[in-house]
Amino acid sequence: MSQRTRWTLLLALMLTGTATAAPTRYELDSNHTYPSFEADHMGISVWRGKFNRSHGTLTLDRAAESGTVNAVIDISSVDFGHDKMNEHAVSADFFDVAQYPTAIYRGRLVDFVNGAPTRVIGDLTLHGNTQPVALNLSWFKCVEHPMKKREVCGADATASFERDA
Repeated sequence: MSQRTRWTLLLALMLTGTATAAPTRYELDSNHTYPSFEADHMGISVWRGKFNRSHGTLTLDRAAESGTVNAVIDISSVDFGHDKMNEHAVSADFFDVAQYPTAIYRGRLVDFVNGAPTRVIGDLTLHGNTQPVALNLSWFKCVEHPMKKREVCGADATASFERDA
């Protein structure tokens, strides 16, 4: 896969926490959070993959219309749905998991509309390199979970960046 590949990061996540008037801290629910990506492959196809393990937190202050996101992705959990590609992806030729076992995203929730953020401005550290990456939130919603009897939030975020950056 070329270093000049454009990546689209797709992040569907679920957060669990307790609603309060003050800032609320949520834990990323690793059973419902799947960072995934698409990468152009020489202009003839699109490779799609996901990471099966991640963890992190989100804080949300609705009154101040602010918050933060901190997510850690276990790169060794990469899954293309193809064993040979998974092996290649963790090798030194691609993600180099031995040297760079995690990707880290840290950002600020911004541009609130009706009490919900619409973007995250932050930095992605991948393969030892930190670059700004803004996430666009196509939706962000918090509701009381009918079985857990506590507030949960869900979101869907996308970003694009050049892998060689």
